[in-house]
Order: sequence, then structure tokens, then C-alpha cells
Amino acid sequence: MLATAAFVSPVEKLISQKTHISFFSSTPVEDITADNYKATSTLDTSTGDIVFSVPMQSFEFEKALMQKHYNSKNFLDTKSFPKSKFVGKITNFDEVDFAKDGSYEASVKGTMTIKGESKEVDEKGTITVSGGKVSAESTFEITLADYGITFEKGKPDSNIAKTIEITFIGEYDK
Repeated sequence: MLATAAFVSPVEKLISQKTHISFFSSTPVEDITADNYKATSTLDTSTGDIVFSVPMQSFEFEKALMQKHYNSKNFLDTKSFPKSKFVGKITNFDEVDFAKDGSYEASVKGTMTIKGESKEVDEKGTITVSGGKVSAESTFEITLADYGITFEKGKPDSNIAKTIEITFIGEYDK
């Protein structure tokens, strides 16, 4: 039994408390960017499991009124839905060598939950290993209506894109 235990690789769960999530909406009327530096993430280098937890009220906007609208019941209702979450797995895990410096293209598949709505997502990103440190980043698009965020009239309908760009960057530590 002891000999078997010697050959089992230990679970290597890395944590990112230096996670930056942003979104970008572009319409002919205006561009909107928001940044969140309070998200956390875990990455298990022995299984490829990856999780993100995003406190929704921590997004910061250029204009205070945008932030107020974003948090309101008519948009993300962040009081009722304080967090969004992604739970997934690196599907090409065997192509990422966490023990060797390099930049690796990663495919990630999982479930994203925003405003209580969960959708399967399959996206690509980059995992970088440098000097024993691991970072991950990705840019992808989501359709707001997939998560119950819709506008039928007024300024939000013309000022907010139906599909927005999400970017995340995470720096992981043991």
C-alpha cells in the first residue's frame, strides 16, 4: 500500500486571488467597460478542474450611473444574485505541462452561471508557466439573453450590446 501511495501524484490545487475579469460592450451609441479585481479562481493541476467565483457588485465602471444601472433589478439584480460562477475542466489537459515553462493553448468546457441562469460554455484560453508560476487568460463572448438579461426599449436597448466580450486573467499561487 505504501508503494502504491508513492506513485500517486498529489493534488495540486492552485489559487488565484489576483484575478481580473472585465467586460466590454460596444454599440454605435457608446462603449462600456467594467473591471473586477475581487474574483477568485482555483486550478487543480492534477485534474484540470478550474473554478471561478465572481462577486458581481465588485465590477467598477467609469461612470457611477452605469454601475448603478448594472446592479439594479432591471439589469443584473446583484442583490438577489451576488455571485456568478464558472465550473469547468481543461479538456486538452494532457497538452498542458504545469512542470515546464511555456505557453499552452487550453480548451476549457464547463458551466457558467450568471443571474441564476446556467449555460454550457466551451472556450479557448492560454495557460502560461514561468518560473514555477502559473497564469491563465482568455477572451470570449457571451450573449446576455442566454442569462436572462434582456432589454426591449429605452437607453439600455441601444446602449448595451446584445453580445459582450469577457476577458479574464488569473495569476495562481500554491
